[in-house]
Amino acid sequence: MSRRLRLLIAAIGMAALAWLLMATLERALALAQRFMALPEGLRWLVGGLLVVILAGGLAVGAWWLRPRKPRAPVQAPDRPSLESRLANLRESGAEVEELRSELGELDRRRIAGDLHVAVFGEISTGKSTLISALVPGASTQSDARGGTTREVMHYQGSAPDGTAWVVADVPGSAEAGGEARERIAREEALRAHAVVYVCAGDLTRAQANELQWLGDFGKPLVLALNKADQWSAEERASMAQHLRAATAGVPDAVVLTSAGGEERFTRRLGDGSTEDVRRQRKPEIGELIAALRRLTTTGAQGLEPARENAVLAGLHERTAVLEKAQRAAEAERIVTRYARRAIVGAMAAVAPGTDLVIQGVLATGLVRALADLYGTRVTDVEIEALLKQVRMTLRTGTSVVLAVAGNALKAFPGLGTLGGGVLHAFAYALIFDSLGKALAATLAEHQHLDQAEAGERMRDLLADTRGNRLRHLAELTSDALRDR
Repeated sequence: MSRRLRLLIAAIGMAALAWLLMATLERALALAQRFMALPEGLRWLVGGLLVVILAGGLAVGAWWLRPRKPRAPVQAPDRPSLESRLANLRESGAEVEELRSELGELDRRRIAGDLHVAVFGEISTGKSTLISALVPGASTQSDARGGTTREVMHYQGSAPDGTAWVVADVPGSAEAGGEARERIAREEALRAHAVVYVCAGDLTRAQANELQWLGDFGKPLVLALNKADQWSAEERASMAQHLRAATAGVPDAVVLTSAGGEERFTRRLGDGSTEDVRRQRKPEIGELIAALRRLTTTGAQGLEPARENAVLAGLHERTAVLEKAQRAAEAERIVTRYARRAIVGAMAAVAPGTDLVIQGVLATGLVRALADLYGTRVTDVEIEALLKQVRMTLRTGTSVVLAVAGNALKAFPGLGTLGGGVLHAFAYALIFDSLGKALAATLAEHQHLDQAEAGERMRDLLADTRGNRLRHLAELTSDALRDR
C-alpha cells in the first residue's frame, strides 16, 4: 500500500470519527433539553434510574477488568496414600508395575540432582533443532527406565552460557495416531523441573489447552515462539505481544527464538554459472536461555517440591483411571453373580416382575454389594424405595420384559423348547442384569444412590435388544439351569 493511499484512508477515518462525535454530542444535548423539560418529580425518578444503571455498568466493568488471581497448582495426594492405593490394586490383580516404576524414577532423579528441562510442543515446530542449540555437542543417553519411554531422548550437557542441564526431547503432539507418544511426552513433561513449550506461530485451541495443562502444575514454564527469523522486527514484536496477551498468567515467560539449522539456496556466480550452497544459520536463543536461567536459579533442589507434586498428581490421575477400570470389572462380576442366583430362584416364580418380593433378599444384596464396592453408604429406607420403584417399573413393563426374553430365546432352540420356566428364568436374568448395571453406572458417576436416574437407566436396559448382551444372558441362564 502506497503512502498516499494510507494517508487518504487515515483522513477518511478521522473525518468519520469527528462526524460520529458531533452526532453523539448533538443527540446528548437534545436528550438533556428533553430531560430538563420534564416535571421535577419525573426528573428525579429518571435521574435516579440513570445513576443506578451507570453504577451497575461501572461495577460490571470493574469486575470484568479486575486482575485475575493465578490458578493454584494441581495438588497431588501424599505419597503414602498413593502407594497404598497401588498396593491395593496390585493385590486385586491389576498391572501396576509401570506406575510403581514412576515412583522409582522420581527418587532416582532426586538423588542424582540434575536439572531436567523438557522441550514440549506439536510436531514440526523445530523442537529437535532448538535442543541442538541449547546443548551443542551434547552426548545422548537413553532413558534409564526403558519400556514406555524409549522415544524420549535425553541430552546432557551445558548451554552456551555454561548452564548445565539435562534436556529431554519428547515426541511431538497432534500427530495422527500418535496418542501413545503424546502420553509419553506428557509424562516426561511432568518429570522435568522446567518445561519449554515450543510453537511456530499463533496458538491453536489444542496448543492453548496443552499450555494450560502444563501451567496447572505450577512448574517453571516458558513459551518459545520458534522460527522467529522468518518475520520482520515489527511482526515479531506484534506476535510476542499477542501471545503474552492470549496466555496471560499461564507461562512464566514468552520468548522468541530461532533454532538455526541448515539452509540451502542457489547462488549465481560472476561468470553466469550457479552453485548450490549449504550453510548453517546462527541460532538466536539468548532470550530462552536467560528466561530458563532466571526461572531455575534455585537449582534442581529448589524446584524438586514442584516437580514431585507434578509427578504424584499425574500418578494420581493414572491410578484413578486404573481404579475405575478395576471397579467396573468387579461390578460386572457382582452383577453376573446375582443374576445367576436370580435365575435359580426364578424357577419358583409365577410371573417375572410381579413377584420380585421372592427375590427381595437377592435384590437387597445386589444393591449393598455394589454400594460397598463404590464406597457409598445406603440405608434400608433408600434400598426399599429403590426396590419399590423397580417393582412399579416391572409391573408396567412385564410385557416388554417377556417380549425381549421370548425373542431372545428363539435364537437358542435348546432353551426355547424348555417351556415357561426357562422364559421366567431368562426374564429374571434380564431384570437383575439391568438393575445391577444401571445401579453401578449411577454409583460410579454420582457416588451416591440416585434413585430416579437408576430407574431410568434400568428401563432403557430392559428394552435393550442388542444381540451380544442377550446372548451372554442366555448362556448364563443355560449354565445356571444345567448346574442346578
